[in-house]
Amino acid sequence: MSNILHKIQGLTRDIGFPVRRLLPAAAARTVGPFVFFDHMGPVEFDAGTTEGDVRPHPHIGLATVTYLFSGAMMHRDSLGVVQRITPGAVNWMASGRGIVHSERIPDDIREQKVPVHGLQMWVALPADQEDGAPSFHHYASEDMPQTEVGGARLHVLAGSAFGVTSPVQTASPTLYVAGSTTEGAELEISAEVQERAVYVVRGDVTLDGESMPAGTLAILAPGAVVALKALGEAVFMILGGAPLDGPRFVWWNFVSTSRDKIDAAKEAWNGRDKQVFPDIPGETEWIPLPAH
Repeated sequence: MSNILHKIQGLTRDIGFPVRRLLPAAAARTVGPFVFFDHMGPVEFDAGTTEGDVRPHPHIGLATVTYLFSGAMMHRDSLGVVQRITPGAVNWMASGRGIVHSERIPDDIREQKVPVHGLQMWVALPADQEDGAPSFHHYASEDMPQTEVGGARLHVLAGSAFGVTSPVQTASPTLYVAGSTTEGAELEISAEVQERAVYVVRGDVTLDGESMPAGTLAILAPGAVVALKALGEAVFMILGGAPLDGPRFVWWNFVSTSRDKIDAAKEAWNGRDKQVFPDIPGETEWIPLPAH
C-alpha cells in the first residue's frame, strides 16, 4: 500500500504573474493548519510599473506565511509595520479579528530584473484565537536553524524537525521545512507529525520510489515514515502539523469557523469600517470586495 495518499498538481493562473494554487484542492482541503498554498513565479517585473503589486486587502482568522527563494517584496500593514521580505526569511502575520496589508515589488528588484519566486501560505488560527489581536513577526534567514541530513540541506522554518527547532512562534503545532539537495541525497521524513505533505519546488525527487516531478504536492499517509530521494538538484518543502480543531470556511481573504463572521467581515470591508480594518499608513489604494 502506498504511503502517498494524493498527488496534487494544482491549477496555474495568471494574475499578472503565474501562480500555482495547491491548497485548497478537491483531494485535500487542508494539511495540518495549512488552508491555502500558492506558488508564485519565478517572474521578472518591469521597472516603472506596478505589475506584481498586491494592493491593500483584509484578512481575518488566519496567519499569512511568506517565504521567498529569490527577489524581494515590501510588506506594509495596518499595524504600521514596514518590512522588506527577502529570501530565506519567515514573515508571520496573524490577522486575528482583522488586519490589512499590502505587498509590493521594490524598485531595485524591478530595475535589476531579479526574478521574484516564492510561496504564500495561510495557516488557520485556532478557534479560540480567531478574534485575537493582529500581529506581525519577521524572522531573518540567519535566525532559522539549518542542518544537513543524508545530503539534504534543511532550513527549519516552523516547528521541530531533524533535531532542530525553529524560533517561529505558532498558534498550533506546525511543521514547515525548506530543503535542497544534490543528486542522490536521501532523507527520511518521520511520522511524528500527524498530517504532512511534501511539495517539490524544483527538480525531481521520489517518495518511497514514486516519482514526484516539480509542481507536485504529495499528501502523506499518517503514521508512515516516508523516504525522499533526489534524482538531481532539487528544492522541496515539508509542511503539516496537528489537524485543525474543526472545519473552516474560506471566502476570498477570510478564514473562519463561522459563516456569520465572514459575512460581518465582508460588510466591514465593503463599508470601509476602520474599527475592524484600519488604514495602512502611507497607502491610499485598496482592493474592492469581489462580487463572488
